[in-house]
Amino acid sequence: MNRQPPRRRSARIAAARGGSGALRERILLRPDDYIGSPEKRTQTFWINDGYYMVPREVTYRPGLHRIFDEVLVHAASNKRRDPSMDTLSVEVDVVERRVSVFYNGRGAVPVELLDEKRGVYAPEMFFGHLHDDDEEDDRNKMTNDGGGAYGVKLANLFSTEFVVETADGCRMKKYKQVFSENMGKKSVPHITDCNQGENWTTITFKPDLARFNMTYLEEDHVTLMWKRVVDMAGILGDSVQVEWDGMRLRINSFNDYVRLHVNSPVSDRSGLGLPRVYEKLNDWCEVCLSLSDDGHFQQVSFVNGFETLKGGTHVDYVTNQITTRVMNILNEYYKKSIFNVDDVKRHLWVFLNVFIDNPTFDSQTKEMLTTPPGRFGSKLELPDSFSEIALSGGLLRRLFGCSGPPDAKIVSFKY
Repeated sequence: MNRQPPRRRSARIAAARGGSGALRERILLRPDDYIGSPEKRTQTFWINDGYYMVPREVTYRPGLHRIFDEVLVHAASNKRRDPSMDTLSVEVDVVERRVSVFYNGRGAVPVELLDEKRGVYAPEMFFGHLHDDDEEDDRNKMTNDGGGAYGVKLANLFSTEFVVETADGCRMKKYKQVFSENMGKKSVPHITDCNQGENWTTITFKPDLARFNMTYLEEDHVTLMWKRVVDMAGILGDSVQVEWDGMRLRINSFNDYVRLHVNSPVSDRSGLGLPRVYEKLNDWCEVCLSLSDDGHFQQVSFVNGFETLKGGTHVDYVTNQITTRVMNILNEYYKKSIFNVDDVKRHLWVFLNVFIDNPTFDSQTKEMLTTPPGRFGSKLELPDSFSEIALSGGLLRRLFGCSGPPDAKIVSFKY
């Protein structure tokens, strides 16, 4: 008798049937291994002061920042799943210690019954089930999920309350479910009808502040949330209306976002204006180059919406292209080598916004990309003209000092 091969169960259904209690306890006991430290850290971030981005010291808990970031990036990444998404809204209620993130468009999770026997729907599986082999499959890479293996579930796990509401306009169903006590309890899903084409998701959560040795949402943490919403406005561009507590952010592109940095009086100490060269290489990469006014290399970069504060392989790859091309031009005009790569690099300020399939980072806080360039999944190759324009835009004068180069030929080079 010919036997049919066993049917392959959905990975998520199979995972849900496995025990997750031990894993839940392990994550809660060892937050450093999953979300970063729950202890205080002071670090400098570029914060929007209402007019410009300015460097400011912020005291925060990396773990708490990470769970907010997972929800925010999950919401923003819906734009890549559904290009029709046009709204991302974040509200923070300090009094109630509650954060709410809304986005429209077809969500990552349909209102679909996955496990009929236990009555488990897709939203519960996606937001509220942990398992040891929680890995992304190739059809749903991290560029679309916006998070890692646990992603937005970590926000659920480190919250006293986590509410998922979503409208599936395809199936014409609206879904609401409340998780509580660090994902230890859950309500029965409340499912009602919705209009065809009505597609949106809201995630509302109350962080378990006690696990971060906090009693309220401190001002610096709220400031950091505001900063990240500003980041998202620059990353998403004018096709998405980004709002903070009901206020629309007027940032229409990544180039606009860069302008908030380079036009800041703190950045442009000379007051003469810093040049910037912008290039959209493809749908996966935007790069902008300006000059560092303090003689030290600077970078502001993002991978799949996460801010890579320490840079990484993506920043190195792009920066090396710029410095190599500049050195080649200088050596062409000045046969004797009078500069080295470090001389060039210390005058650069690189801005980078990239999307990479299944990126790897140096830590759970995702501050440095470690993915080898060969695994980026898209080309980050700059045109030669990019570095040449940078030279004519003031880099030469920085290299040679106020008097400029002894030979003006390069300055008059036509690009």
